[in-house]
Amino acid sequence: MTSSFINCNHFVNLHRFPIMAMRSTFNYRHFSLHVSNASSQPQGIEIPPRVGFLGLGIMGTPMAQNLIKAGVDLTVWNRTKSKCDPLISLGAKYKPSPEEVAASCDLTFAMLADPQSAVDVACGKHGAANGMGPGKGYVDVSTVDVDTSKLINGQIKSTGALFLEAPVSGSKKPAEDGQLIFLTAGDRSLYETAAPLLDIMGKSKFYLGDVGNGAAMKLVVNMIMGSMMASFSEGLLLSEKVGLDPKVLVEDLRLALGLAESVSQPIPIAAAANELYKVAKSHGYSDEDFSAVIEALKSKFQHSENQ
Repeated sequence: MTSSFINCNHFVNLHRFPIMAMRSTFNYRHFSLHVSNASSQPQGIEIPPRVGFLGLGIMGTPMAQNLIKAGVDLTVWNRTKSKCDPLISLGAKYKPSPEEVAASCDLTFAMLADPQSAVDVACGKHGAANGMGPGKGYVDVSTVDVDTSKLINGQIKSTGALFLEAPVSGSKKPAEDGQLIFLTAGDRSLYETAAPLLDIMGKSKFYLGDVGNGAAMKLVVNMIMGSMMASFSEGLLLSEKVGLDPKVLVEDLRLALGLAESVSQPIPIAAAANELYKVAKSHGYSDEDFSAVIEALKSKFQHSENQ
């Protein structure tokens, strides 16, 4: 495992984003960064014997499937129980509440759709915190704001358990292929314990120090990626308009806007990109990740032409 500062080129390459890599380097003195790849992990690391997974949506389901396929003893929960059935058929166990999952497992992952859901599942009635205690760990891989992550951390740590935030960079396809990138922060010992499981679900992981750093970095990365994707989508549409073949061209922004507002940082490009995602959602593309921007732009431009 090596330590280094974050380099924009590295992030762009990790995403395999079809735009020329940037040359500048992030140099955050407040981040203690450790970068590792799945292939660089030492052999013989033990996987926690009992693992839980809370939240089986677009991202959670393929992540949990990869754990099961790797032979992990997995217990699952989802608010809509029917979403657990395919995983149960693959060998997963089921518990009717986050509390019961956490109580029966050594380490519990949570992948929820938004900050409020993340808080409810961790801290609410029958929430995971009620089943936590010394010797257990809670790894929240949801995308949330810094304050939400710190709130969940406080609740989990008050039980004597360990907490790690580990938001992911990547969408549905990387989740299916086990190619996610984890931006982690929190208890270092839990990071080491969870590492072999993160390696099953992803290709790289970053340890960023104190709780909140992972959440902040995820929002910054999403802001950059969202703005780049919006511009790329405009380019694709322009290529179609002038008769070129675009094939020859090589909820998160809202949280980033909130983060920027909290530190009085203007981010007008990200704000404009966020408006495109709102248009995409209004046209029913909320489950299509960044590709929704292309469809949103098409709908927006077609509407303008018809007026």
